[in-house]
Amino acid sequence: MQDDPLNEPGEDGAAGWRALGVRRHGPDASGAQASDMVAEEVPVALVFNGVSHAVMMVTPLDLEDFAVGFSLSERIIGSAADIYDIECVHGAAGIELRLTIAGACFARLKEARRSLTGNTGCGVCGLESLAALDLAPAPVSARTEVARSALLRAFEALPALQPANALTGAMHAAAWVDADGAILTVREDVGRHNALDKLIGALARGGPRRPGFAIMSSRASYELVQKAARADIGLLATISAPTALAVRMAEQAGICLIGFARRQGCVVYSHAERLLAE
Repeated sequence: MQDDPLNEPGEDGAAGWRALGVRRHGPDASGAQASDMVAEEVPVALVFNGVSHAVMMVTPLDLEDFAVGFSLSERIIGSAADIYDIECVHGAAGIELRLTIAGACFARLKEARRSLTGNTGCGVCGLESLAALDLAPAPVSARTEVARSALLRAFEALPALQPANALTGAMHAAAWVDADGAILTVREDVGRHNALDKLIGALARGGPRRPGFAIMSSRASYELVQKAARADIGLLATISAPTALAVRMAEQAGICLIGFARRQGCVVYSHAERLLAE
């Protein structure tokens, strides 16, 4: 594994969940008082060169990774090197991620800027037209192949590498996996698309990306395929089902899209030749 495979609760990680008093009902307890860990989601404003661009509901873990990944997957920047500084400012209403980006990137952003309010289940809020959906991503260059045993090995290992979900039961995970099925990096969030943005950001900030593929503890919605295409991820596997739109986009973008990845097996929806027999 790489040095930072987990989403460890550091200074901002402690804010990713909160202990609450609850009444727990079950076979052996009728309304007994107990403590439960509940995931946080807070409004996070992304501010580029002093201009607020987007507000997303995010679990406040790995926020710099999120800032970089969002900027890349929204095509605000071309590479992590286009970000000169990130400042995380906590306020009463939420958190501001203040990014200083290259002038050319900011000029493009101002020209194409739109108002966007996101939540944990929506990838289109605030779009001004159907054309802005970008349902035809450019083909990826990564034609990733993986053995079925390596894929299933990664999914079997993933739950043990989700500390926030183990505490709260409310987190999605996105992970980067090498060709042997070893998980290298994991990021968590209550929003599946936020988790993938965090993973994309973590990989971009870590320098040259080791060959591999992405897995997620969620369904495969269209925005996950869109983000994967923009990050040049050639294989995306999820634990639950894809949507038909996600499959069409993956086929067009050259992404091997796999769903229902469980111990018993999996279902390949696009570019099936890239899931290899043993």
